[in-house]
Amino acid sequence: MTKHFNPLNYPYPSQRMVTYAKHGMVTTSQPLAAQAGLDILKKGGNAIDAAIATAACLTVVEPTSNGIGGDAFAIVWVNGKLHGLNSSGPAPKMISAEGVKAIGFNKMPEYGWEPVTVPGAPAAWAALSERFGKLPFEEVLQPAITYAEEGFPISPTTGYFWNKAFKEFKDKLTDPIYEHWFSMFAPENRAPRIGEMWKSTPHAETLRSIAQTNAESFYRGELAARIDAFSMATGGYIRKDDLAEFYPQWVDPISVHYKGYDIWELPPNGQGLIALLALNILKGIDINERETTETYHKQIEALKLAFADGKSLISDPAEMNVDLEDILSDSYANRRRSLIESKALLPEAEKPVESGTVYLATADQDGNMVSFIQSNYHDFGSALVVPGTGVVLQNRGHNFSLDPNHVNYLKPGKRTYHTIIPGFITKDGEAFSAFGVMGGFMQPQGHLQVISNMIDCKMNPQAALDAPRWYWSGEKSVKIEHSVPPHIAKDLHEKGHEISVELDPEDFGRGQIIIKDSASSVLIGGTDHRTDGTIAAW
Repeated sequence: MTKHFNPLNYPYPSQRMVTYAKHGMVTTSQPLAAQAGLDILKKGGNAIDAAIATAACLTVVEPTSNGIGGDAFAIVWVNGKLHGLNSSGPAPKMISAEGVKAIGFNKMPEYGWEPVTVPGAPAAWAALSERFGKLPFEEVLQPAITYAEEGFPISPTTGYFWNKAFKEFKDKLTDPIYEHWFSMFAPENRAPRIGEMWKSTPHAETLRSIAQTNAESFYRGELAARIDAFSMATGGYIRKDDLAEFYPQWVDPISVHYKGYDIWELPPNGQGLIALLALNILKGIDINERETTETYHKQIEALKLAFADGKSLISDPAEMNVDLEDILSDSYANRRRSLIESKALLPEAEKPVESGTVYLATADQDGNMVSFIQSNYHDFGSALVVPGTGVVLQNRGHNFSLDPNHVNYLKPGKRTYHTIIPGFITKDGEAFSAFGVMGGFMQPQGHLQVISNMIDCKMNPQAALDAPRWYWSGEKSVKIEHSVPPHIAKDLHEKGHEISVELDPEDFGRGQIIIKDSASSVLIGGTDHRTDGTIAAW
């Protein structure tokens, strides 16, 4: 009989900072944003209101990883049912692969107008509020407006990445179209220092406009006109029509059954499919201990096979020609699992890259839970700031290909392969956990590892996040944290993995987890030590 995880009585020895609460919980990568979400719960808001408040605050207090000009996804548990929201925007109608190549690019650039896609985050907030929220939208966005208007002290991780971006941009982004980024984020010709107060009046005004119009101003009003005008004046592709035609999509989450639990992700264009493919392979392998060579080896091999499939399939679902039920079937997983041997494989897959993202999870006393993620894709996105708005436009289109034979070939109005993925777990038809691990192509790898930690190795949420991580970076290359036992690193090398020890936690993602105990309804939270993560609990 399967030994199921009991969150209140688990055998793993570490109890480091696991947090318990009864009435509500918010866990995310920045303390002020987490507290803002908790304040909304205490005012009578639900988990959905708290998630929106936290997400909006994160655009202010952690602009290095997300912003108003980014995309968002959510999995929401309400009244005993899961709901999925895909709020990722398409490429502008004026752009084309031929046009991008004609101006001298042989692959999609990282900065400038070419990688800019329609932002989805404001529409996600409004859609969630309209369908499930309790409090007025304006009240839910007020904490973010206040922080932007009155200022806040820069937290350590945000300060580190802000300075890192400034030093990179100063040398690389010399075109006048980037001057608005420097005037907003480095007005004294430097990044703000850790602990230093920072504010942005334009950001506050934009958030207030979004709050007062349920995001209509951003897509079909004044803010849309400003984005359009900036684009037209500086050679951009996005226009008012692109914004006006955008609406987020409610979708049905997809799942696999993993050793007594149902693991849920959103369907493509997100890469959650890769996490499910890898777990489906891994579920046929007996894992009881975390720190063994075989655990690492088989997890890595399952993930590589899943990436080989996912990178060849995932794109705008309107253009995907694949039956998800077929590739998530046990028979398909059995065939892929049979390829795992004692030595490292070399599957065909593109090299993963890093990115900047924020993740949050919320839960309330009524049983509602939200798994939410938003991102500008890479750090400060395209580094294009719409004048007078504080809006940094995302560079999500960097994931498009200019190869006409590639599944993710750039086309007007097409949505690209998306890295950001919220996760959710149910057990016996009831909500069990909202979880996520941010960090570009690390995300399905992080999902695989924390799920296996909790379910296979019976770790609590904090221990599951604290455990050493690995990151497959392409071909046979595997980065490992310095906390991975040396003998395991040596054994993996002998199995053919090209191992490198990385000291920078940026490579390994930053996760958050909330678990709900089915018997007592007690909430159990974990937050990542690799960031300024905080659990605000009530």
